[in-house]
Amino acid sequence: MDIELVTEGLEFPEGPIAMADGSVILTEIKGRRLTRVKPDGSKEVVAETGGGPNGAAIGPDGAIYVTNNGGSFEWLDVNGLTIPGPTPASHTGGSIQRVDIASGKVETVYDSCEGRRLIGPNDLVFDKAGNIWFTDHGCSTPEGRKFGAVYYARPDGGSISRQRDHIISPNGIGLSPDETVVYVADTNLGRLWAFDVESPGALAAGPGFAPGRVVHNLAGYQLLDSLAVEAGGKVCVATIINGGITAFDPDGAIEHYPFPDLVCTNICFGGADLRDAWITASSTGKLYKCRWPRPGLKLNFNA
Repeated sequence: MDIELVTEGLEFPEGPIAMADGSVILTEIKGRRLTRVKPDGSKEVVAETGGGPNGAAIGPDGAIYVTNNGGSFEWLDVNGLTIPGPTPASHTGGSIQRVDIASGKVETVYDSCEGRRLIGPNDLVFDKAGNIWFTDHGCSTPEGRKFGAVYYARPDGGSISRQRDHIISPNGIGLSPDETVVYVADTNLGRLWAFDVESPGALAAGPGFAPGRVVHNLAGYQLLDSLAVEAGGKVCVATIINGGITAFDPDGAIEHYPFPDLVCTNICFGGADLRDAWITASSTGKLYKCRWPRPGLKLNFNA
């Protein structure tokens, strides 16, 4: 696979969105901003979000919605690589934000659910109804981990529900092409979960004592980050330690595509045939582009 370096000098990039004009808008978690990367590699700031902007997606109103973890990482320099570390004592929680692309205006849509503060919102996807499935990654504490959860919410701030609780570290989230399955990557377990959708905005009960169906557990010590779904249904998950993208077939088969960064965090698809793929290489602050073997799934909304 031929890999093209699009740009570098980013401060822990994540949340890439392939825009209709050929640019990519992404988050810089350490930089606390949304940035547009143009095809020639030049960059411009779209909005200063504060906190820790992680996932990003275009909503039905043409705005960008951001899962902001609220600054849930200290930043470590390890042999010249930027690595997310423990949660700082100053962290109080995260939020869902709405960003107007033209003006850069940032609004908070949600910071709690049923009176409970959101901990570290991480990634999101819009369904065809225009509503949001998103993960809360949780965070670390000196006493142990605050578990994460999966949520469903309306983008207008009018309704939010917790659909799965007490998950160790839910990160990437995506929908099957027919939107009957919500896929969630669990970072610390190296596991891809599949949650069946029972009705709009509601997940079916998991099998037995499990919260959902296990698609695959990666061997050894590998961590999973954010994801994108292919048109044919494979789930492409950014993989840490074994740096690159792991494509999971719904039946559990996997294939790995290496990229030159220990901490690859996300992938998005674009271009006329949806076979252009952009990958965020976060510890080195780079954005790569390649031609993917198969087309990605067209998202419900773009701008």
